[in-house]
Amino acid sequence: AAQFARHSVERAYAAVAYGAPLPRAGQIDGNIGRHPRDRQRMAVVPAGGKPAATQYAVLETFGPPIKPIASLIRCVLLTGRTHQVRVHLAHRGHPLLGDPLYAIGRAARSATLPAVARAFPRQALHAQHLAFDHPANGRRMAFETKIPHDINELIQVLRLPS
Repeated sequence: AAQFARHSVERAYAAVAYGAPLPRAGQIDGNIGRHPRDRQRMAVVPAGGKPAATQYAVLETFGPPIKPIASLIRCVLLTGRTHQVRVHLAHRGHPLLGDPLYAIGRAARSATLPAVARAFPRQALHAQHLAFDHPANGRRMAFETKIPHDINELIQVLRLPS
């Protein structure tokens, strides 16, 4: 808990999102709080909320280079807020594929996406990296996990020519 408070825990996620943010790498800053009209969702709020920062880098785009239909993005959390990656990417206009809360109606409007991608059954988000100091001996511990099979299949489908 103390390491989370000091922001010394490293967390990185792999995300598959609609479109691709510009610039292709950067940082999204914005206080996150309850959505003003839908209390079940979080949102970037103009006043109140808690500070949140997410560094991102587009690793791969899918579809036309000028206007990609989707992208694979690495997101590094500098803070730890509820739904932070989902909220920040949706705020920038690039919600996660399969996100039932922040990409409402997006799949139906994305006719250029393959049907498998439009119907992806869960949010296309994976916690890929975690690092922290061992509480007993202080040694840095880092853990990496591979992107799960279903998200890898989604990426393979998106790579196919349309």
